[in-house]
Amino acid sequence: MPIATVNPATGETLKTYDALGAEELERRLAAAETAFRTHRTTTFAERALRMHKAADLLDEDQQHIARVMTTEMGKPVRQARAEAAKCAKAMHWYADHAEELLADEEPASQDVKDSGASWVIVRYRPLGPVLAVMPWNFPLWQVVRFAAPALMAGNVGLLKHASNVPQTALYLEDLYRRAGFAEGCFQTLLIGSGAVEKVLRDPRIKAATLTGSEPAGRAVAAVAGDEVKKTVLELGGSDPFVVMPSADLDRAAEVAVTARVQNNGQSCIAAKRFIVHTDVFDAFAERFTAGMTALRTGDPMDEETEVGPLSSERGRADLEELVADAVESGATVLCGGERPARPGWYYPPTALADVTPEMRIHHEEAFGPVATLYRAADLDEAVAIANDSPFGLSSNVWTHNGIEVDRFVRDLEAGCVYVNGMTASHPAFPFGGVKRSGYGRELSGHGIREFCNITTVWHGA
Repeated sequence: MPIATVNPATGETLKTYDALGAEELERRLAAAETAFRTHRTTTFAERALRMHKAADLLDEDQQHIARVMTTEMGKPVRQARAEAAKCAKAMHWYADHAEELLADEEPASQDVKDSGASWVIVRYRPLGPVLAVMPWNFPLWQVVRFAAPALMAGNVGLLKHASNVPQTALYLEDLYRRAGFAEGCFQTLLIGSGAVEKVLRDPRIKAATLTGSEPAGRAVAAVAGDEVKKTVLELGGSDPFVVMPSADLDRAAEVAVTARVQNNGQSCIAAKRFIVHTDVFDAFAERFTAGMTALRTGDPMDEETEVGPLSSERGRADLEELVADAVESGATVLCGGERPARPGWYYPPTALADVTPEMRIHHEEAFGPVATLYRAADLDEAVAIANDSPFGLSSNVWTHNGIEVDRFVRDLEAGCVYVNGMTASHPAFPFGGVKRSGYGRELSGHGIREFCNITTVWHGA
């Protein structure tokens, strides 16, 4: 895949880039190793000063970088601005909290005494250069939620971004440089996916993080495992959105539409499978379908647009194949389902009912604005349908019954359970999944400690 900006609203190639040659790649790896030796010795106060500066610069650049993101991957420009603002907020949060999150810990005094020590502390130390392999769908946020905690912990980062968002990738390197981080602390590697293994096997790279597809995660995990290097993986998701009889149906349907089509439906944590108790299924389906049909699809640079194009022609074709397979196998199209006759890689908000386990879309992730609706006879069946997926990233539950809430929290196989609200990531809360959605956690204290050497310091009498 070429490293290029291709406008998904028109299909026009706007700018192409050459991949780094061997000599330049070596220079950047060496620069990362050199930068780490110094960066790891800086104080939290010094790092925080630079991180706050990066956040302030990003706020100043919000209009510019939002248009870059929209041009490169097609998200509505209002959502792009919100993404930039969220990134700045996360930078400020880690700048303010990293020191306390990584503060030395003292075991219980009796345990220290029993060990024969005069004192014991647990200290968090940075690992070194970390390779980040990141996707195009949230081209700023996915990177910042790694970079902010990693840099604040004293690590340095090398970014291999998706090949269709090179301008966003280069902007991030420039942002951290302008904020005062030393040369080599954060670098963008314009390389193809075929070069990732070589970089990951380099002894100067100490760990890796990947957000992306299941095949990409498997490939990186296999190489990292062979090299015995730490990884954090955030992969696909097919999140359930469960609606029970006690739910506020108007609010649930309104949020369901947003939850499905956010980022043009191209989000791992977008709700994709809508599991509705049979007593309220028809009422919910009517509201949900009306909301999907009313969405404004169009030019992502238009401030009124709610759904823009998919990021690539291949992505749209994959989505069409899933829908066609479902329809051929008996699914009912409640709305959408047909490619519009216009330039660009657009696909309409679509809802399918009568989905069965034999259909591909039941088990595969639909990465675009396509929702599947299921009837559940009772709580047990709702849980069973929700868990009948290879993925386990997040989940949404709509009920005002406390017993049902307890059951869903206990039994849903997911890294997050959102009750009467839409899944969203926040710097203060851990984020990640189970099953084929990956392992490890991002954000919060859990995320900043993922790439730390957790060191026990035992001191004898």
